[in-house]
Amino acid sequence: MTTTLISAADLAARLDQPDVRVFDVRHDLTNHAAGRQAYDAGHIPGARYLDHETELAAARTGKNGRHPLPARADFGALMAAHGVTPRTLVVAYDASGGMYAAHLWWMLRWLGHDQVAVLDGGWQAWTAAGLPVSLEAAPAVQPGAPVEPAAALVGTVDARTVQDNIAQPSFTVIDARAANRYRGEVEPMDPVAGHIPGALNRPNGENLQPDGRFKSAEQLRAEFTGLLAGRDPAAIVHQCGSGITACHNLLSMEIAGLSGSRLYPGSWSEWCSDPSRPVAKGA
Repeated sequence: MTTTLISAADLAARLDQPDVRVFDVRHDLTNHAAGRQAYDAGHIPGARYLDHETELAAARTGKNGRHPLPARADFGALMAAHGVTPRTLVVAYDASGGMYAAHLWWMLRWLGHDQVAVLDGGWQAWTAAGLPVSLEAAPAVQPGAPVEPAAALVGTVDARTVQDNIAQPSFTVIDARAANRYRGEVEPMDPVAGHIPGALNRPNGENLQPDGRFKSAEQLRAEFTGLLAGRDPAAIVHQCGSGITACHNLLSMEIAGLSGSRLYPGSWSEWCSDPSRPVAKGA
């Protein structure tokens, strides 16, 4: 079963089922304490908090980006510690239009776990529906055996592959950052402004409706098909600032039925850490 989105109503109906695990991944890139503070102030009953800086990223070296992927075995052990098994439906939510939830969705598919969904509309949709809110931490569970990495359902590329592709293109990079960051007009997070030469731009916010829910599958398909301009989805590599919001585009393409794209996890924060790598600016 491959899953993408779940509504607040559908999640509420399944909260008490033992084969469901809900993860709160609310986060703020400029205030790393904000996510945990938000969780402590109120969360979906039974939800477990995961920190994007300390639990969903490996150690930073200054050359591997701001959110390097953990080892798959370490991530599998983390999931097992929260009671996730191959039969578990994992639901992720945030308060940022799904950008952090989509990253956890992608990471679980990278682990080989396909029963994972993003709460459509996130925390805002849950509270707007008047659904229950808890202040209690999730109960401890008896950890199972580490979730052994299975065959990944999604692929990755590294910086060398992206750099080699500039001279001899075999895939197209899509940058999920805001248009002014892509053009190199501003850069609030990383020391160098600009984009990877040849990359297209699809700001991840364009995947959402005004209410914060994802656009319909039909609309997303039309928009991404226009951007791809005949390119095979399997010949697309997604990137952003540090590998997080790129997953929002990956999820959106999956919703649209355009499967097969890969992720450059290091993204711009890794790319620009090496001054020998080329940088483009402008539209």
